[in-house]
Amino acid sequence: MKQEPLSFQNIEDARSRVDPVFLNSPLLRAEAHGLSIAAKDETTNPIKSFKGRGTSYFLARGVAGGQKLVTASAGNFGQGLAYNASRAGCPLIVFSSVNASPVKIAAMRSFGAEVRLEGDDFDAAKEAARNYAKTQNCPFVEDGALEEIAEGAGTIAVELLEEAGPLDAVIVPLGNGALAAGVGCAIKAMAPQTQVIAVAAKGAPCMALSWQEQKVIETEEADTIADGIAVRIPVPEALDWLRDTIDEIVLVEDADILQAMRFAYDSWGRIVEPAGAAGLAGILKLSARLEGRRVGTILCGGNLTEDQISNWLPAAKAPN
Repeated sequence: MKQEPLSFQNIEDARSRVDPVFLNSPLLRAEAHGLSIAAKDETTNPIKSFKGRGTSYFLARGVAGGQKLVTASAGNFGQGLAYNASRAGCPLIVFSSVNASPVKIAAMRSFGAEVRLEGDDFDAAKEAARNYAKTQNCPFVEDGALEEIAEGAGTIAVELLEEAGPLDAVIVPLGNGALAAGVGCAIKAMAPQTQVIAVAAKGAPCMALSWQEQKVIETEEADTIADGIAVRIPVPEALDWLRDTIDEIVLVEDADILQAMRFAYDSWGRIVEPAGAAGLAGILKLSARLEGRRVGTILCGGNLTEDQISNWLPAAKAPN
């Protein structure tokens, strides 16, 4: 059964209901590679990622009803849900992989979540979370499957278009699909002439393959440094939304992502994690094709360990 489409009216509603700490993120600009680049920086809020927007809107809509919530996360979604659930009085259990980032695990716990480590990757942790929620009769909050999560993320695109002016293309990271779908919904409503390009990691192509074939295609592994978009089992609801909200998907190598992370640091002094730099990696990869155009993207997250910073951004210093 086809999923109900996302609502631009709800995206507008979200702007008045999302916690203001997550709204109006900085707009960064650069002239490089023959392009005019505008980037919304989602790394400066309390959780250092865009995930606070959708989780805030989800809880503001009263969907949870004060119940104990269960979710799965590589780290950033769990932080966003933990931050907002604690303020809404909802206990939260997050299932993460045993290989999840220790920085993200510690942050989820600091925001009030109980974190359980199960499975070798995100999708294995998600299966454990779903099973636990079923046996305990708790709501399972799945990133990518709930329209409020995607519509909350869509507020970034509204701000981007208002602040940056007309754009020829917006290039956005693609993990489970909530961000790309929400951003695409807003852009199709506000600026239908603007192309929406989603960017997935070549080592985690399940959403790209599924979108191209218009059916769910799982992969055996998700092999990329970009843990936030390392998905091997697509979210069917998000695939339905993406059919109407994006124009193209491109795949980038980990080397492209590292180049983008270094570009963000060299250009703006921003420390961006691999998944958060995927959209920028797409811009750099497509720069010859997009030459002379005005393009936008989103720096989606900045949660890195000190070792990751020293290995991937040797010129940078870990934030205090």
